[in-house]
Amino acid sequence: MNKREYPHLDEVLYELQLENGLQIRVVPKRGFAKTYAFLATNYGSIDTSYAYQGQTMTSPAGVAHYLEHKMFDLEEGNAMQLFAKTGASPNAFTSYSMTAYYFVCTDQWQENLKHLLHFVYTPYFTQESVEKERGIIAQEIRMYEDNADSCGFEQLARAMYAHHPLRVPIAGSVESIQDITAQTLYDCYEAFYSPANMILCVVGDVDPLEIRRIAQENTPAESRGKPLRCYGPEEPLTPVRPLVEREMEISMPSFTIGFKAAAPKPGFDSFKAEIVGELAAEMLAGESSELYTRLYNEGLIDADFSIGYESLPGAAFLNAEGDSKAPQSVLQALLEEARRLQREGLDADTFQRLKKSALGRRMRDLDSFESIGYRICAYYFENCDYLSFPGIYEAVTLEDIARFLAEVVRPERAAMSVISPKTKE
Repeated sequence: MNKREYPHLDEVLYELQLENGLQIRVVPKRGFAKTYAFLATNYGSIDTSYAYQGQTMTSPAGVAHYLEHKMFDLEEGNAMQLFAKTGASPNAFTSYSMTAYYFVCTDQWQENLKHLLHFVYTPYFTQESVEKERGIIAQEIRMYEDNADSCGFEQLARAMYAHHPLRVPIAGSVESIQDITAQTLYDCYEAFYSPANMILCVVGDVDPLEIRRIAQENTPAESRGKPLRCYGPEEPLTPVRPLVEREMEISMPSFTIGFKAAAPKPGFDSFKAEIVGELAAEMLAGESSELYTRLYNEGLIDADFSIGYESLPGAAFLNAEGDSKAPQSVLQALLEEARRLQREGLDADTFQRLKKSALGRRMRDLDSFESIGYRICAYYFENCDYLSFPGIYEAVTLEDIARFLAEVVRPERAAMSVISPKTKE
């Protein structure tokens, strides 16, 4: 195994690739009782159009999430029962760009790792079990449809993008999941759960060579290759619609604002763009900014207001959300503040303070086994070495922030989603 040392972080990483293509990362944490294992596939809800083994494929919206639910099924029962015998706590999630299965335990990590690899690499779907799950997932979809925050973001995605599958909720719709069959799940599993499309990260007081042995003995011998994804035609940096509105049973209007940015290339550019976007958001309207204080004192935002940068393959944007009696005033204030900062210039001391603070937060996150496992895998799929982040912070300049604000926080790049209280009849 290749050993990589990060002296500035006091971390060591072991890495290798099995013959079947599975990537393995191990972060030793000597003296800790807890072990955390994270097995992820580069497959999320946006991967509905793809080419695999010479064929162009299209799957219904929501398959990645549906597949995550059904992966715990085994011919001999349910994977949860395996972990219950060893006292581990397993779970899984699906995002727009990744599906992951993981466990945390304080004992028998070898057995738990075997269980994890066994159920993820042993697909077992019957039409009867798929039909049974349909009602459960439909109920989950309806729950999200009743949530103002979820609806606000999904409205914004549809307002910003004409074709990108970010427009579609992660779980799909009640209508789209009706087309999912056991064969649909097998087809998508075959394409996206190839070991060559996956990564395993283990954090704890573990032996890297033992992990390699267990992985070799409990994963498929063949690679099956990787699918090629398609996210639709390239889109302009102007949103489809500047404003979308909806009424729901809420007490205060909520808003989600997006400023469309160019999607960065995977690798260093992507990681740097993320850090630039996050720092630009902090300088524009973070909790320590002049604008945040003014909007809060004027009652235009409350403590739930947040601003940040979001990106995934083929899409990127600055995102601000919260509750406000005057959402349009918040949008105008963000635009005016961006113009003021461009006109008067960004404060170098503020920039250095925010950069040190952001760097410190990432370093503190290394105390979390869960954060390390998730981030190493997620950034690998973006062709990034996550533990290289100190050097990327060092490479970010004040000019990068100024350029981002000038290019992105503009009226023609803006879209806003507003959820308003239902009017009384």
